[in-house]
Amino acid sequence: MGAPYTGTGRIGDSALAARLGRELSGQVLFDSASRGRYSTDASIYQIEPIGVVVPDNEADIARAIQIAADEGIPILPRGGGTSQCGQTVGEALIVDVSKNLAGVISLDKENRRVTVQPGIVLDQLNAYLKPHGLYFPVDVSTSSRATIGGMTANNSCGARSIRYGNMVDNVHAVDAILADGSKLHFGQLPDDFQAAHIPA
Repeated sequence: MGAPYTGTGRIGDSALAARLGRELSGQVLFDSASRGRYSTDASIYQIEPIGVVVPDNEADIARAIQIAADEGIPILPRGGGTSQCGQTVGEALIVDVSKNLAGVISLDKENRRVTVQPGIVLDQLNAYLKPHGLYFPVDVSTSSRATIGGMTANNSCGARSIRYGNMVDNVHAVDAILADGSKLHFGQLPDDFQAAHIPA
């Protein structure tokens, strides 16, 4: 059995905050009040983070991830903090996408597909879709606060999921930034993928 976890010792690290402040355009929040606000979510857990980054754009996210990897600290993406299981709290660098990455990128009404940023709240998305005769059917009870990014990470479901499925059944693709800062697109494979790429 290994030694008990004793933490990173980096909570409120001023040198890390200064580096993030120099290299990112978004907000860097390492003060005790901000860390306190991000210490909780809708669960019973309370864990103080190292600090918080509120990125202005995708480049900020990628750079924050690269800095965290370089500094040897964990990173934790956060949307609305509506998790009842504590996934959005931890001794890590919190990346809050709910403030500046919360928009609709495009709508393909004919194919009934919308491309959004991870911080858009479900109710805001459905308000946008309503004039087009569309709605996103995964109706979580926290729809006024839950973000699509968090719902996707959680594979959320709701009262209509028996008919419409969970997030996995309604999300066609995800553009992700990995732990090393690289970007990947995860989506549906072409019908002929298995025949072309997997040996018999």
